Amino acid sequence: MLELNSLRNHLLIAMPGLDGSWFGGTVTYLCEHNADGAMGLVLNKPSSIEFSDICEQLDIDRRSHIAPTILQGGPVSPEQGFILHEETGDWGATMNITERTHLTSSQDILRAIAQGTGPQNYSLGLGYAGWSAGQLDEELRENAWLTLEATPDLLFRLDQRDLYDVALSKLGVSAEFLSDESGHA
Repeated sequence: MLELNSLRNHLLIAMPGLDGSWFGGTVTYLCEHNADGAMGLVLNKPSSIEFSDICEQLDIDRRSHIAPTILQGGPVSPEQGFILHEETGDWGATMNITERTHLTSSQDILRAIAQGTGPQNYSLGLGYAGWSAGQLDEELRENAWLTLEATPDLLFRLDQRDLYDVALSKLGVSAEFLSDESGHA
């Protein structure tokens, strides 16, 4: 079996074959990808949940003007929050993905964001995307995803509504020319 290199710190861009599924039209940031499986956070699927609702549920005081978009980070554990952020901090439950990209799942970072003292560049998602051992590799062979190395600009400086098209354009592809069939001339 062909072993694929780790795609940690890469974006997965959903191909048209995933339209109609939970992942249709999504861009997912891979936080981990190894022989045991993969884990990522969807960056362009907003939820209807408001930041104020989360703060109220967790009894977190917040400055009234702070209202980040809450994303549907993935279909696994949708009650669990994950914050993908650029700046380092002294928060609990943080996984360093790269020197400049971190994933935190503890409430202390939420409290800091609510008070305006948290990271400046972040995405907040509920749930995550997960793949068992070999599952993502198989989906890649089946042409379900395009991949692109992540950059801070793609992760933190784009409007989430533009991420899919901008990520495709970095590969020299336009969404209107994508096909859900592979290997056919």
